Amino acid sequence: MMGMSKLTVIGFDADDTLWQNEKFFRLTEAGFTNLLSEYSTYSNLREVLLQTERINLKRYGFGIKGFVLSMIETAIDVTEGRIPAAVIQQILDLGKELQNHPIELMPGVGDVVEAVARKHTVVLITKGDLLDQERKLAQSGLGSMFDGVEIVSDKTPDVYERTFREHGDGPEKAMMVGNSVKSDVVPALQSGSWAALVPHDLTWELEHAEIPEQHPRFRKMTCLGDLPDLIERLPAS
Repeated sequence: MMGMSKLTVIGFDADDTLWQNEKFFRLTEAGFTNLLSEYSTYSNLREVLLQTERINLKRYGFGIKGFVLSMIETAIDVTEGRIPAAVIQQILDLGKELQNHPIELMPGVGDVVEAVARKHTVVLITKGDLLDQERKLAQSGLGSMFDGVEIVSDKTPDVYERTFREHGDGPEKAMMVGNSVKSDVVPALQSGSWAALVPHDLTWELEHAEIPEQHPRFRKMTCLGDLPDLIERLPAS
């Protein structure tokens, strides 16, 4: 129910907005570089892996499976094919461990989503592997709080426009909340909605973009707990 609020729909990102994600990828990445240290003289394995991930996004999309395939491809490339099968198995095991890592919610997330849901339709809008994102949402205990869940291959203006029309009164009466300028802010603003950035210390490099500080529908928070007050303080459309 909308009440006196100016918005009807609030979209929430999942990874690194509602729960920790990137820090576990970083731990897996450290394990990967440690494994390869015995077989490669590369001093910039992390940068090589990142470049491989960048190229592979169009092939595999976002998520753990694409990350594991990129680690294996990088291992083969930097060792010129000499990487032992046993190490490939260890890389696969790193991916399985990452996939099975328990969900770690951000502080106060449940209270914030519940508070916002009292006056708005709340929708989870996340990208990545379908099964993995469904698993994380189920384990988070937050699933019942959302009026809709959209798991997409990428976040584009068209995705936001469609989602906000299906669940509310269109992007003009909606806000997207997330930690990624590239995925949660810029395309949401391009769709015509509001966008609220919740900075995270470990946002993935491929999610970086210039912050649209001067955009009239952009807002930045220090933490997710600021969201209910931020929504109430929005100017009339």
